[in-house]
Amino acid sequence: MSELDGRKVELPHGAIAWQPCMIASESIGNRTNIGALSHIGRNVKIGENCKIQGSVYIADGCIIGSDVFIGPNATLTNDRHPPSGGKWSPVVVEDKVVIGANVTVVAGVTLESGCVLGAGSVVTNDVPSNQVWAGNPAKFLMTLDEYHSRRESDE
Repeated sequence: MSELDGRKVELPHGAIAWQPCMIASESIGNRTNIGALSHIGRNVKIGENCKIQGSVYIADGCIIGSDVFIGPNATLTNDRHPPSGGKWSPVVVEDKVVIGANVTVVAGVTLESGCVLGAGSVVTNDVPSNQVWAGNPAKFLMTLDEYHSRRESDE
């Protein structure tokens, strides 16, 4: 048995989490993988085939679609004006979204299907489908088609 076997936790529906982490939600989809040191809050819903890297913070009530990638140290908040005393506005992440490392998504934001957020971005507004945004605050950079074209040509 490898040293890593003792750190892998099998969750319902074939999901996996790596210790140590804090998971307060039972709504985690098939084949989702949650990295070590991550915090998954209460009443969080996570779809199927998600890859949540290490040290990710997902606040209570956030909704994550299927086939989502969340890079290390990303933070999804739920409180626009803390402390709000539970008047939360959780983040909604639709299907096939890519969130780069160290991204912060402010409470109440919706990330529409297929969007990509560049590493280190601070997202303060909804991001439309199939767009790439980056910066602080995050702004539109290019379409998803342009992004894929650049990835293929390694620009």
